Amino acid sequence: MSTTIAPVQSPPPAPSARRERRLVRPGAAALSGLMLYASFPPRPLWWLALPGFALMAWSLHGRRLRAGFGLGYLAGLGFLLPLLIWTGAEVGPGPWLALAAVEAVFVALVGMGIAAVSKLPAWPVWAAAVWILGEGVRARVPFGGFPWGKIAFGQADSVFLPLAAVGGTPVLGFAVVLCGFGLYEAVRQGLAYRRTGQLPRRAVAAAAATVLVPVLGALAALPLVSDAAEDGTATVAAVQGNVPRAGLEFNAQRRAVLDNHVRETIRLAAEVKAGKVPQPDFVLWPENSSDIDPYRNEDARQVIDQAAKAIGVPISVGAVITPDTGPLRNTQILWDPVKGPTATYDKRQIQPFGEYLPLRSLLKKITPGYADMVARDFGRGSKPGVFDMAGTEVGLATCYEAAFDWAVRDTVTHGAQIISVPSNNATFDRSQMTYQQLAMSRVRAVEHSRTVVVPVTSGVSAIIRPDGTIVQQTKMFTPDTLVDKVPLRSSLTPATRLGTLPEGLLVAVALGGLGWATVLTVRARRGATGV
Repeated sequence: MSTTIAPVQSPPPAPSARRERRLVRPGAAALSGLMLYASFPPRPLWWLALPGFALMAWSLHGRRLRAGFGLGYLAGLGFLLPLLIWTGAEVGPGPWLALAAVEAVFVALVGMGIAAVSKLPAWPVWAAAVWILGEGVRARVPFGGFPWGKIAFGQADSVFLPLAAVGGTPVLGFAVVLCGFGLYEAVRQGLAYRRTGQLPRRAVAAAAATVLVPVLGALAALPLVSDAAEDGTATVAAVQGNVPRAGLEFNAQRRAVLDNHVRETIRLAAEVKAGKVPQPDFVLWPENSSDIDPYRNEDARQVIDQAAKAIGVPISVGAVITPDTGPLRNTQILWDPVKGPTATYDKRQIQPFGEYLPLRSLLKKITPGYADMVARDFGRGSKPGVFDMAGTEVGLATCYEAAFDWAVRDTVTHGAQIISVPSNNATFDRSQMTYQQLAMSRVRAVEHSRTVVVPVTSGVSAIIRPDGTIVQQTKMFTPDTLVDKVPLRSSLTPATRLGTLPEGLLVAVALGGLGWATVLTVRARRGATGV
């Protein structure tokens, strides 16, 4: 009797190791972007940017240009999709996804550039400069640019922060990216030594320098960070009146928003009279604190005047001005308790798709509801905003303008002793947007060595010292007033004096590296073909 043994069926074939390897780099690229996102506020995890860039370098190093573009795009999506989710808080996911998809193209182009220069000697230097080139382009085009997500804006708690006073956000961002790429290069050289037993001293020295130089540079820049008073002090009050409800519907409650800020200012005046808080030298209201035009509406003018007379000092009022002809104006009005409205500042960097609608005729056909929502465009101001408020020169950068280097810098070059960033974040509910913007203001404080006051309709309002430290802040959607004696400063940091020069030099380095890489590629192809 014979026994037949049934053949053992082998399991379905597993995916090939080669296919698995193909997924590793794309996954690493997307993960690197997520790590960059996680390094941004409200999380105090600034240091995650370093391994994030190291992982990005691993995914891009030595790759072809097409692969660099694709991997860069994945990194951009991993970074910008979660970072910008607040843009869809009230209008749905469409604008958020479109914005992230478009902005990620810039990161994709940077990825291509990093792949190109990764074969050069001391490649982390060239690659970090390429990143800053990408940020510079993204901050300018299209429609005036969108600098949100600059790496520097995630470094408000970082050891690298003093570099903002040296060369602004480009130098601060370059140091962080260079250090991250340098970490990868140091690991790469270490692994090569383990495999070959040979130590390429020049390469190792270059890798060590790309890590140590940014750190040592930040330590050397520490003396530039100071909150000492150079021109005495001023007592400032920042009023957060709150809004009736979050989201776009707050616009339908314009009078309630104005009344909230009037009420909070009158309450402050009562506390001053009772000796509970010191008398402020001036008061700062946020953007959109009066969406009712006080030049055209007597009732709005009267209640603002009532608040100014009650506190007895000048108020900077954020208003929407509706002229008979021409576009609307997002305006800060200097309101004197005796003279009434005097000087004005019109917001210069207005928000596309929020304060004005590019490509209106096209969008009306695609999304008529959204086009109707932005029914009337805002116009741009043309002059820097600096108010003389009871002898203190107060520079104004309204909300979105805080993301733009030039819009903050020229208030200081025009004499600002402190900076105000009046904002309205009520449209974005309780999202991370307000914390991201607050971090920008902290970086600006160090960049220009100025106190920065951030009055916001619904929070988070804050008072920030010139060294980037938050000394007071409010809770979100809570009426409150911050009062503090702040140092006044008039000296200019190297970053303020140099303006766009540091960025221009880094762009030149990037273009030089890309040009060098192009020449080497052309020569290699000619050699391969025997031409």
